[in-house]
Parts: sequence; structure tokens; C-alpha cells
Amino acid sequence: MSYQPPATRGTNALAVVSLVSGIAAWCMLPFVGAIVAVVCGHLARGEIRRAPPGSVEGDGMAVAGLALGYVQLAFSALLIVVGIGFVVLGFGLHFWH
Repeated sequence: MSYQPPATRGTNALAVVSLVSGIAAWCMLPFVGAIVAVVCGHLARGEIRRAPPGSVEGDGMAVAGLALGYVQLAFSALLIVVGIGFVVLGFGLHFWH
């Protein structure tokens, strides 16, 4: 009779990095954090899919990191487009003389 410890399910490290980077993208690292969140989120989801079923957790964290990262990137792109629009249309420091 051999004792086998219960199987433990590990959490994917890239999923954790994706979630933390997604949160950091909104707090202190807007563009860089979003890129890291998106890249790590996609890598984590791929690793979780390829792992034996039930052996690795973290898909929810990876999805949350992806969502935070993509929304931050969309928000950044919108701000850039609006900024360029202000420069091109001349809505700088002077409005009307």
C-alpha cells in the first residue's frame, strides 16, 4: 500500500503576470502594462489548453488580464487619435481670437 498525495492543481504563472500587468496598465504603466498583459494572457491560455485537463488553473486570470490589456490599448489609441485631431484641426492653446 503506497501513499499518494492528492493531486494539486497549479496556477499558470503567465496568467498571474497577465492579470497583474493588466491591473498595472490602469494604475501606473499604461501602454507597457497593456502590451505585457495581452502577450502573457495569450501565452497563458495556450499553455493551459495544452496542459492535461484539470492540471493547470488560471484561465480566468488570463482572460481578465487580456480584457484589461485590450481595453487599455483601445483607450490609449482613442486618446492618441483625439490628440492628433486636436493638433491637426488646430485646437491647441488658442481657441478663438
